Amino acid sequence: MKKSTLTLIIPCLLLFIGCSDDQPIENPLSINPIFKVFDDKVDHFVGRETDACFEVILKAGQYHDAGYVTVDVLDVDGDGILDVLVITYTADEGWTINATHLSIGDCEEQTFPTTGSGNPKVGQFEHSSDHPEGTNEVVYTISIEAIGTEFCFAAHAELTGPTGQETGWANGVNFDGNSWAMYVEALLEGCTGDGGPVQK
Repeated sequence: MKKSTLTLIIPCLLLFIGCSDDQPIENPLSINPIFKVFDDKVDHFVGRETDACFEVILKAGQYHDAGYVTVDVLDVDGDGILDVLVITYTADEGWTINATHLSIGDCEEQTFPTTGSGNPKVGQFEHSSDHPEGTNEVVYTISIEAIGTEFCFAAHAELTGPTGQETGWANGVNFDGNSWAMYVEALLEGCTGDGGPVQK
């Protein structure tokens, strides 16, 4: 994730107020009270720099690379303990993000909402949001205390790009069902963010 984006997010987290286009979206579908969403139209095509702890490709329509999803951690209050998990969807040039759905859970327990056949129920993901036209970056912030440093997440997106409207997933492991939906196994051990080593 770009440092400039993190610089914008930290004051918003501290004050719990909106920052211009990065206005937090209160979402009734979110069951975690320490959950925020920020969406933006950013000019990230000049040159891409990232120092995220974890990164995967955002696939669209199964066969297209439409961007990437990064995972990072932040020490919001400066006490040396990383307390906020940051998951960022970033669309490549020519793609925009219309909506996002995010589910986070324990890898062993497989707590994602799924049908009896093993396909994900995107409409029942814990976190979701619609985004304004032209959005190309969406940032989710969630308390690390509620999740831990070893977790799985399923990041779904509704995208528009050169091929029209497409379903998008963060590239990872296929669900057990017959769709191409995927979830990601994430490990943040060793991530230092801005405040030192991860502490559980």
